[in-house]
Amino acid sequence: MIINTNMGSATAARILANNTSALQKSLKRLSTGSRIADLQDDSAGAAVAQKHSAHIERLKASTANLGNMISLSQTQDGYMEQVAGALERMSELAMLSTDETKSGSDRALYQKEFEELQKFVDNISDKQFNGTALFSSNALNVRTDISTTVSFTGADLTAKKYNKISETGATVSVAISTTAAASTALSDIQAAIGQLASDLAQVGANLSRLYSEKSAIAILRDNISQARSRILDVDVAEESANFAKNQILVQSGTAMLAQANVLPQTALRLIGN
Repeated sequence: MIINTNMGSATAARILANNTSALQKSLKRLSTGSRIADLQDDSAGAAVAQKHSAHIERLKASTANLGNMISLSQTQDGYMEQVAGALERMSELAMLSTDETKSGSDRALYQKEFEELQKFVDNISDKQFNGTALFSSNALNVRTDISTTVSFTGADLTAKKYNKISETGATVSVAISTTAAASTALSDIQAAIGQLASDLAQVGANLSRLYSEKSAIAILRDNISQARSRILDVDVAEESANFAKNQILVQSGTAMLAQANVLPQTALRLIGN
């Protein structure tokens, strides 16, 4: 029996300190919801989780990019539907103007509306979406990840078949003021309608691809978020059990330390006290 060195008290104090640290870690995990309370808990896991977080943010930005491209394509579709209506009416006017029973003054009336529709088609070809030309021969590109860029074929309303029936871009004067001119115009308009149908199909295909890309990114983002969650997020049920265990150990350790500190007092009996 010794007095100067109380090994029981020292051991109890060391174990109590360990249990107290474990209890504090459980408290921190439960209060933050994070499995990695301190970086030393899982430094490699924290590094991987950080990469996942950066990837998720890039995917969010990609989703926004795709959303903007979808809006652009929907705007294209809306304008082209209006062009389709204009071409249908121009085709009708050209057909009416081929009627030999119509007088020149009758055709002049048709020509007035025809010219206004020409201007309408011509004006639409210059429309923009946030500074980006809606109808040009340039490809439309959208980046979906660091190394992935999706390229789309645009709808070119400045193409020759449209130019022939537009007002300012005409390489051939198109009018319906005579039966002969109306017959030629009718042929040109039919060609433009065929081109428009092809362009509309391309815009529809672009939209289908864009929605597919957006859906794929959403699935990828969910999966990466789950992977990050497995690294970072605490299992509350498991950690609650650890907290209860550590709490009991701290309480019992405190009691045992108190007992260990009392043990040297028994030495007093040996010296007559």
